[in-house]
Amino acid sequence: MKHSIVKALAFLLLIVVQASVYASQKTINDSAALADMKVGKSVFLVDIGDAKKLNFYLQVIQGTHKNMKDQGVTPDFVIVYIGPSVKYLTSTPSAQAEKDAAGLMLDIESNIEALESLGIRQEICAVATRVFGVNNNSIHSGLTLVGDGFISLIGYQQQGYHLVPVF
Repeated sequence: MKHSIVKALAFLLLIVVQASVYASQKTINDSAALADMKVGKSVFLVDIGDAKKLNFYLQVIQGTHKNMKDQGVTPDFVIVYIGPSVKYLTSTPSAQAEKDAAGLMLDIESNIEALESLGIRQEICAVATRVFGVNNNSIHSGLTLVGDGFISLIGYQQQGYHLVPVF
C-alpha cells in the first residue's frame, strides 16, 4: 500500500512540474508584426518550376491565411503566377510537365480550388503561358488570366499590397 501511495505522489508531482513548465512557456504568435493591423494585404509572386515545391507552397499560403485569421487579422491575398509555375496550372499539361509533376497535378488543382474557396484572387500571367506553351483556354478555373504578371505586381503594390516572393 505504501508503494502505491509513493507512486501516486510521484505521478502527481510529475503532473504539477509539467503543468508549471507548460504554463511558463510563451505563446508563439506574430503579435509584434501584426500590431494594430486589421487587414493583411499581400501579393504573392509565385515563380516555381518544380511541381512538388509549388504544391508545398500552395499549402503554405493556405496555412498563412489561416494563421493570420487566427491572430485576428483579415487576410486579403492575391497570388500572381509567373514563369514555369504556369506549366502546372492547366488541365492539359505537356507530357514533360506531367512527367515532372510526378502525380501531383490533381493535388495542385485541389490546392488552387482550396485557395479560391478562401477568397484568394489568383492570377496567371499570359506572357508566361505563351512562353511555356500553355493554352489559355485550358488554365484551371479559379485562375484569372492577366496580360502581364509584373504589371499586376506593380498595380497591387500601388494599392497597398505587400510583396511576398515565393521562389
